[in-house]
Amino acid sequence: MSELLSRRNDRVLTLTLNRPQARNALNNALLEQLADALEAAQSDDSIGAVVMTGSERCFAAGADLKEMASRDMPATLNDPRPQLWARIERFPKPLLTAVNGYALGAGCELAMLSDIVLAGDNARFGLPEITLGIMPGAGGTQRLIRSVGKALAYRMVLTGEAITADQALQAGLAAEVCPAALTLEYAQKLAARIAQHAPLALQAAKTALRQAHELSLAQGLQQERQLFTLLAATSDRQEGIAAFLEKRPAAFKGR
Repeated sequence: MSELLSRRNDRVLTLTLNRPQARNALNNALLEQLADALEAAQSDDSIGAVVMTGSERCFAAGADLKEMASRDMPATLNDPRPQLWARIERFPKPLLTAVNGYALGAGCELAMLSDIVLAGDNARFGLPEITLGIMPGAGGTQRLIRSVGKALAYRMVLTGEAITADQALQAGLAAEVCPAALTLEYAQKLAARIAQHAPLALQAAKTALRQAHELSLAQGLQQERQLFTLLAATSDRQEGIAAFLEKRPAAFKGR
């Protein structure tokens, strides 16, 4: 049985974590499959957006602790996981996550790597590593505090306590809360709406938004303007403006 299921619907690719016996725990093999699938989607011009999801009861309950327990410090230093996470983060197209049930530890970190998180009303987000004598190691401390702010990030990391879908929405971790049975459908519809837009403009906008976390305002504004200017050379920009003036749907080509 494949640990990562793939389904295509027009310009939206859905990737489903499929380790039900382990509550979708993220081992290295599954992360590598996910990175491979995203890199394949990156080079496929017919794919405009990707949705990641798990089961209706669990997105991902964390890292695979059996795999982690076998690693001492030298093995941890040579662990390929940082490279796998970096490959996933580099995906340039819109990446959405539909979360039902638990998104804990590495599962929460994976959700935070995406651009938009839609949460089922049964979703729970948390970084419980502290209860195991460890700490988040795949970006959890850094991305969480940028997403929800100091107060909630410190509470979640230092207590290990999870938050509800509504709390995640209020804190800015989730963009929308949906009925659990409809979370994936909502995410796919949103992804389809996004995928209708010009591919190069989407990638440029995503780049600018992500760099806003790293750059000063002045640097971010400069980078934004550079990307905006580069888009002026694309055929899609001409098509988008022409379609608007002519009151017709745009036919973007990714050029």
